[in-house]
Amino acid sequence: MIDVAFCQTMARYNRWQNKGLIGEADKLDEAGRDLDRGAFFGSIRGTLNHVLWGDTIWMARFAGWRKPRGGIADSPRFTASWPAYKAARGDADTRIVAWADKMTAGELDGELAWYSGALETNIQKPKWLLIQHFFNHQTHHRGQVHAMLTAAGAKPGDTDLFVMPEVI
Repeated sequence: MIDVAFCQTMARYNRWQNKGLIGEADKLDEAGRDLDRGAFFGSIRGTLNHVLWGDTIWMARFAGWRKPRGGIADSPRFTASWPAYKAARGDADTRIVAWADKMTAGELDGELAWYSGALETNIQKPKWLLIQHFFNHQTHHRGQVHAMLTAAGAKPGDTDLFVMPEVI
């Protein structure tokens, strides 16, 4: 089982990694960010949008954020432009860190129930497991973006958790 310190560390890791990937993606032109590179969500921007959409739907469940529009199939187009994505991502990362910083051990207890549109069924799982999934989902798809950026000639930074700067 995870603890509050894990959540706080992963929230900061999420923000650190997003800043690095956005910095490298900024070096590409719009066509380079939107080029279908064969990933599940197509492009660099499509995959980053999917992660932001996923973060938003999970935070709607965990912390009462407004539920995102559309479903998974719509997630690669979650934001209308690259500047809109960067603004929304920065805001979400700040809010995720704030959520983790205020978290108590009791918030990891119990279960969360919701209707999954993706699976078309009701789901009920332990909160700690779902929060761990939330952070794992981010890491998984950022790895895809890291690979796409590398293939595009960018030089994304280190992803090792143990080298994360102390202040993020």
